[in-house]
Amino acid sequence: MRMPLITPLVEEVSERLDRRYGWDKLPLPLAVLAFIGLRSRLRSRNLFDTGLPDPPPGWSLPERFKTARTVDGRGNDLERPMMGSIGSRFGRNVPLDKTWPDDPPRLYEPNPRTVSRRLLTRERFLPATSVNVLAAAWIQFEVHDWLSHDKDEERAWEVPIADDDDWAERPMRIPATRRDQAGAGDGKTPPTYLTGDSHWWDASQIYGSSPEFNDKIRAREGGRLRIGPDGLPPADLQDGLDLSDAAGAFWIGLGVLHTVFMLEHNAIADRLRRAYPTWNDERLYDTARLVNTALMAKIHTVEWTPAVIAHPTTIYAMHANWWGLVGERWGGGKGPFRWSDLLNGIPGSATDHHGAPYSLTEEFVAVYWMHPLLPDEFTFRSVGDDHVIAELEFPDVNALHARDRLAAMSVPNVAYSLGVAHPGAITLHNYPRSLQNFHRPDGVLIDLATTELIRSRERGVPRYNEFRRQLRLRPARSFSDLTDNPEWAEQIRDVHGGDVESVDLMVGLFGEPRPTGFAFSDTAFRIFILMASRRLKSDRFFTRDYTAKVYTQEGLDWINENTMVSVLLRHYPSLAPALDGLTNAFTPWRRVA
Repeated sequence: MRMPLITPLVEEVSERLDRRYGWDKLPLPLAVLAFIGLRSRLRSRNLFDTGLPDPPPGWSLPERFKTARTVDGRGNDLERPMMGSIGSRFGRNVPLDKTWPDDPPRLYEPNPRTVSRRLLTRERFLPATSVNVLAAAWIQFEVHDWLSHDKDEERAWEVPIADDDDWAERPMRIPATRRDQAGAGDGKTPPTYLTGDSHWWDASQIYGSSPEFNDKIRAREGGRLRIGPDGLPPADLQDGLDLSDAAGAFWIGLGVLHTVFMLEHNAIADRLRRAYPTWNDERLYDTARLVNTALMAKIHTVEWTPAVIAHPTTIYAMHANWWGLVGERWGGGKGPFRWSDLLNGIPGSATDHHGAPYSLTEEFVAVYWMHPLLPDEFTFRSVGDDHVIAELEFPDVNALHARDRLAAMSVPNVAYSLGVAHPGAITLHNYPRSLQNFHRPDGVLIDLATTELIRSRERGVPRYNEFRRQLRLRPARSFSDLTDNPEWAEQIRDVHGGDVESVDLMVGLFGEPRPTGFAFSDTAFRIFILMASRRLKSDRFFTRDYTAKVYTQEGLDWINENTMVSVLLRHYPSLAPALDGLTNAFTPWRRVA
């Protein structure tokens, strides 16, 4: 019998080292061991099942999808086919009895609009200089694949507005999140919420979550997706989209990434068609989607994440997540160590849900509120000579204008402009003003910061101190524990009436000191340690079915050989001077002469 590599003793020692010294202060070998132990303990103590729906009567997985992704996420787990599918519940990373929602009046204490205005408002732009705005666009691009809740149009929260507030509507009305009716109102268990997109990492932001959109995006020839004569996604893809939801949050940065990875899908399909000329459109499409999705997952794991949490330990750990401790040459499903995700990396290893059916969690949603990354103003430049093409504000490049601006300025020029510019730091007093007074494309005015605070409270995400307790971290004993900025500490105290236990998770995450190289907080990182691995480890297309039989060897080679830099250069060679010598496309690009 093979002895387990991670024992309860290793878990306990890891937590003790972390609490006493901090993982980021440990030497690399000890820090990596601590990471492994922390992840193991999080898996055993911070995954809570909220239940799975039953399959529809008489439903069975079509043969095609034994080796391909479905539109709605059903059938990824062959034994429990509804796991992770559209309409399944969000899970939890804290015990269920800690997830009772805040109801009025507690829901409005402290007033979330006051928190937004006094603690979050961007007073001056605070840049994150180690990364670029493409990194800000990327995480929103990925979140639109992972996270979606339905709104309850029949219920709305009414946030009181102070007399000196210039908000037009009094009170501020925010539609409530729709609760899962199967468990609503019994009074015995906290409410749960259903996902509008699959929980799987399946690139649904491109391929869609409905048969109707998926049919609209496909060219139905050679496995390809439709691209307009101007080199952009066809304008009719926007027809019928709900502009009050994710489609309404579209902007020019997302337009670049959607275009690039639709083109990448077609490049993959063309490569497969040359290798397998007898394959029909359906098989080419299915395989190209698998390869394109896995390439995005790899880019996120070994490029985006090390760029935004650029501590030597996390850089090493994220590469090990994909390639294992044996490294890129032998890991990632290529070598003889597939039996161990520690040695091999997760791709190609055995599927494992670690004791709870796979789902994304409400706590995962809450730590991904990262809107301070977005600037309010943008300078667009020519990749040819760096001259200024346009200076625009966020409303000028949002969903209603993004495609026209891309067509007018060109994707290479916009990509270059995002690549050389810095996003905002994820911190207090740096939330985009344009999102605090955001005119959605459907005409509704919202304060997105207030909305996010309400979302965490109404969905029962613990506030900052309780959140840390549930992750076995020390809670803040005073307001000075929340931040190393004394002025901010006093502001937080004033807004919260001296009650440190009422501080919202977002405020704590944005205020706390960060490890060296980190764009976001160490508390949020604990959820990341757990869930980033889980998105790969639970998915059979990244584990047991990450094989040449399913992907083809050409597909696996494509994933192994490409990076975000090579993807950009394949479709836009004019970016070469800006990307010359760059190994990570999410770090600042070279300014051209």
